[in-house]
Amino acid sequence: MSSARASFGELTRCGVPVTPRRMSVAAVSSSHLDQLEAEAITVLREAWVGLKPLVMLWSLGKDSNVVLWLTRKAFFGHVPWPLALLDTGKELPEVYAFRDRMVAEWRLDCLAVDCPPDSATDPTLPPKARAAARKTLGLQQLIAERELNGVILGIRRDEQAVRGKERVFSLRTADGAWDPTAQALDLWGFVPPPPSGGHVRVHPLLDWSELDVWRYIRREGVPIPDLYFARNGLRYRSLGEADITHPIASTAADIDAVIAELEATRTPERAGRSMDRETEDAFERLRRAGYM
Repeated sequence: MSSARASFGELTRCGVPVTPRRMSVAAVSSSHLDQLEAEAITVLREAWVGLKPLVMLWSLGKDSNVVLWLTRKAFFGHVPWPLALLDTGKELPEVYAFRDRMVAEWRLDCLAVDCPPDSATDPTLPPKARAAARKTLGLQQLIAERELNGVILGIRRDEQAVRGKERVFSLRTADGAWDPTAQALDLWGFVPPPPSGGHVRVHPLLDWSELDVWRYIRREGVPIPDLYFARNGLRYRSLGEADITHPIASTAADIDAVIAELEATRTPERAGRSMDRETEDAFERLRRAGYM
């Protein structure tokens, strides 16, 4: 063909016209998930090569369980770094039960990190945000004690507007602070070294959407807590501490129903997180100070 870019009707193979195949929605979705999975596995492997020692934060929610699943895929059933639950003592009972079951079944190295009390947090933060700030302090202690170069998390850009500024490899200062204006470019295959005294946050799911996560859970059979499925007309869409996280009205009692619900809703994912609604800048203040 004379043109460098063939039109839809001009595709040929060795001079013989070819009729393009129409891919089904399911095939496109599977291909998209394959690409996301491959990129996330590459990020995890690159982090292991360039940032040891590492730890992975395991909130027991859907996103961190997908990261755990991807880790086992990346390392052929093995998890090469410890997992850490930043524990305020206020997780939902089902979350603790799920953790104990998965640790036993998969023989996981899981750290229970006791977070400092509310009195140790910034008193100028609103009350619900101070509960979240306890986890920041717990993470700071963990990083210092283990002299970590990297921390793996399951955050996504689409989950919260402030997280939209993040990078896959995010540089943090010695006190864990995050400056969105002083980040390295995300270059494929390049892991930036930690700043002096600081560390790198690793976000393998950053480009995933909430629907991507659920479709991947369905395809792979990723274990998740039953809290995500409706009971008595309510289910959790996002998991956090019992006193600052609330269920939403829903009849979605299985994965297919959850996906169908998400395909139709315009309600934000963190609508059940009360700290997000306290003050306009609370979440950004938490993030800049080192919150996940």
